[in-house]
Amino acid sequence: MSARLRALRTHLRRIRPRLVRRVLAALLSLAVAACAAVVVAYRLTGIPEPHPETVSQSTVFVDSEGDYLGRRGPVDRQDVPLKQVPRHVQDAVIAAENRSFRTDSGVAPTAVLRAALAAVTGGERQGGSTITQQYVKNALLSPEQSLERKAREALIAVKLDRTRSKDEILEGYLNTVYFGRGAAGVESAARNYFGVGARDLSVSQGAALAALVNIPSYYERAGSDAKVTRTLERRWAWVLDAMEDSGAIGARQRAAARFPAFRFYPPGATDGRRQYLIDVAAEEAADRLGITQDQLARGGYTVRTTFDLSLQDATAELVRDRTPAGGGKAARLHTAVVATVPGDGAVRVLYGGADYAHQPFNDAVDGAVEAGTALEPFTSAAVRPGGPLAGLPRESAPTPVRLNSAYAAVAAGGGYAAPYTVTRITRGGRTVHTTRPSTRTVLHEKEAAVITGLLRGPSSAAGPSAAEDGEPTAHTAGAGSGPGTRTVWQHLYSSRLALTVALFAERNGRPARVAGLTGRLGPAEYAVREASDLWRLTGVPGAAAGSAVPGRTPPGGGRDGAVVPLSGVR
Repeated sequence: MSARLRALRTHLRRIRPRLVRRVLAALLSLAVAACAAVVVAYRLTGIPEPHPETVSQSTVFVDSEGDYLGRRGPVDRQDVPLKQVPRHVQDAVIAAENRSFRTDSGVAPTAVLRAALAAVTGGERQGGSTITQQYVKNALLSPEQSLERKAREALIAVKLDRTRSKDEILEGYLNTVYFGRGAAGVESAARNYFGVGARDLSVSQGAALAALVNIPSYYERAGSDAKVTRTLERRWAWVLDAMEDSGAIGARQRAAARFPAFRFYPPGATDGRRQYLIDVAAEEAADRLGITQDQLARGGYTVRTTFDLSLQDATAELVRDRTPAGGGKAARLHTAVVATVPGDGAVRVLYGGADYAHQPFNDAVDGAVEAGTALEPFTSAAVRPGGPLAGLPRESAPTPVRLNSAYAAVAAGGGYAAPYTVTRITRGGRTVHTTRPSTRTVLHEKEAAVITGLLRGPSSAAGPSAAEDGEPTAHTAGAGSGPGTRTVWQHLYSSRLALTVALFAERNGRPARVAGLTGRLGPAEYAVREASDLWRLTGVPGAAAGSAVPGRTPPGGGRDGAVVPLSGVR
């Protein structure tokens, strides 16, 4: 037995070198084959086109000052060139997600191995991907978690890194990465979290956005959930420390940084009311570009409107607070408000309803309201309106916008300006449309003066055609009288603004009487009070009298600056 064992050992010693050489040769062959397979796979792997949803963008609407109004589109995303993203925002994202981004090859080998092992063993999903890999995963591949997909992701990432610049990759990543709150891309994220564009993000805001990328569905509640806010603040500080360590910011910037304030989430009720404005502006923008509203919504445009958002919101709040509650079988009071710039046509306020979800119909734009005595100033023998207002005296139910444009023409001395809500449309930082006011003369200056004189009283009948600043002209009118009052109109205008308020009612979808729905005030007095308070909100001088009542004329025909309605509701 021992002799056999010794013989076996002797044999093994003789063949060991040969076995080692064979094993090494086999391993080398496998390595060569694997390398060859990788090379072949690399050459055969193409860079796919981005998914349609990562190409689709939303269109954003802003007010006359550039404040965010709302958006349209299937995805809340807008592409921005990297040059419009501040360097400190880029550095913050790199510090948070991939500190070696500027120098790596597009992949993190250890992260790939961990992910591959997890895919084979069924373990937990592994992170640690580079920014390039994240971009490939988010924009170019499916979210499937498999060994094959992970290997393809790595190959595409390497090829992308070799064929595209780092700036191109970073731009693609920043325009597609999800930040929470429904926002894909840094532009939408900046707007949703801070109410600014990406180019206006501060160091602190940029670091906060970078900090929430790893768990956006959790961090999106920052600012409204105290626990989430504290957790994000710690990660925000970690990002800033990393930026200081890398030299992206200096010690003074780090010391001066303060955790930023976030917009409240979820959004409030005012966002719903703004849909009335977006409906009108979207229709106009699509028409001006010659495209469909669907194409507009997916096109990544920025539409600057004529609206004054702060005044619009203040108007909505005032109307809401003043309107008596109604429900069930009771008649419901409707208020439509329009404010435009005489001689220009820019619509500053367009209040068309209190609840878009329950009433998408816009009372200010589409509500055909009984004219009653509202048109009397245009039916005088001395007045012959032309152009777009030629048929106005014969209309029985004009819209509030239509009637407002007529009084705005009087305020402008007879110059009619077509109402408009869109001033400029841009795409990718390039202006594709600029609106120029459409104006024409529809009244002689003397005719406009006659109307203003009639409304201001006999002592001012020969006065200027347009009220001087500080002296708004008022006209209260309507359809029906006393208990039968169905519609009340109140118009106020000066050379700077034309304001129209219309009150009407409905019960179960049918017209109803306004009488009895305006509380302790009669319909006409209620309209005067509401219009006067709305005028005061505009900041235009001359809104001193909020208690003027129909039929009461101060000395001098109202030249004390008071709002003086002269013709009552019939």
